[in-house]
Amino acid sequence: MHRLVASLPLALLLAACSPSPAPSSPDAAGQAAPANAALGSPEWYAWVDHSLRIGDDGHGPSHGSEAWNRAVQAKLGQEAPQSKPGSPEWQQSVDALLRTRLRPSS
Repeated sequence: MHRLVASLPLALLLAACSPSPAPSSPDAAGQAAPANAALGSPEWYAWVDHSLRIGDDGHGPSHGSEAWNRAVQAKLGQEAPQSKPGSPEWQQSVDALLRTRLRPSS
């Protein structure tokens, strides 16, 4: 029992120093951006699709296809990345733009 009481402050200190997951902010439709989703992953594509309303209840172009990339470009308009649609650079630009653009207004 004495060991348990003596180790409690150490356990609390370690818990306080542990990194916490990054908070994600909801997009315009209320869906939170995937905090750790890899660019080009199914989760990331679903978030971009939902955020920009590309598909219609799953009845849109296949994620990552040329038609889907063109639809993303069209939805982003003048803010659309200039890099090759679908490229890693393009995905990174789309991700950064959506994470900043779709923050809820207070």
